[in-house]
Amino acid sequence: MVSLIPLAFLVPFTALAHGGGVDASGCHNDSARGERHCHRTAPAPAAPAHTAPVRGDQITSFRQAKRVLQESVYHSPDMQYSFYANCRFRASGKKLLPEWDSCGYKPRKNANRASRIEWEHVVPAWAIGHQRQCWQQGGRRNCADSDPLFAMAEADLHNLVPAIGELNGDRSNYRFTEFGSGGGYPSGQYGAVAFRVDFKQRAVEPPRHRRGDIARTYFYMAGAYGLAIADAQLRLFEAWHRNDPVDPAECERDRRIAAVQGNHNPFVIAACG
Repeated sequence: MVSLIPLAFLVPFTALAHGGGVDASGCHNDSARGERHCHRTAPAPAAPAHTAPVRGDQITSFRQAKRVLQESVYHSPDMQYSFYANCRFRASGKKLLPEWDSCGYKPRKNANRASRIEWEHVVPAWAIGHQRQCWQQGGRRNCADSDPLFAMAEADLHNLVPAIGELNGDRSNYRFTEFGSGGGYPSGQYGAVAFRVDFKQRAVEPPRHRRGDIARTYFYMAGAYGLAIADAQLRLFEAWHRNDPVDPAECERDRRIAAVQGNHNPFVIAACG
């Protein structure tokens, strides 16, 4: 199994201001301050923390993961809905084409990119790799080529969803949030689609029907790859997890991924019959 090096996110996770890993209780010794203290790193329901996921698959690259998703997870019409916009999409050879009319989508700026489905990392690849040495020495490509743990995380099917390409691009590596009264959606940025990007704040408000899915993906990636969630972000995700519970489509997606990748998202499967 690949050895695990705990990471801390800057966006939307907050980097810890000191070194040292945490124990099962989320605590550690801060050698710089000569004290012991704790961080909240994983919400209920409990899942193994800081251990790479047990996977029986041979999915070793993002390129391969995209093919497996199209062929084995999103191959049937009942699953062919884009993640944020909930647009129907269809396969045309190797391409996946969204049907804008099915969700009222209107491109904000890039109609060409909006005309295709792309595979979005819910936890951005930038956030996974930015703290790693491989990223400092050559960015994402270098990490994918030289860092087995990054390659494993980048290709993890539980973190990949089909998204309209323009939304994938506009989301970038921005943090998820709620803008609150007067600042949320519908904003009209993307027609009738409930998705808003504040480019100045580098923040995104996703639709309500996907907030729980996003939270559970972050919980999974944090537990599987040793990523620390900042307290404010964790509280938001815990609320999203409660308010948007697991639904049958999420359960089916998890089962299909487990069939080809060899592991479940424990925060999803715990709620599935």
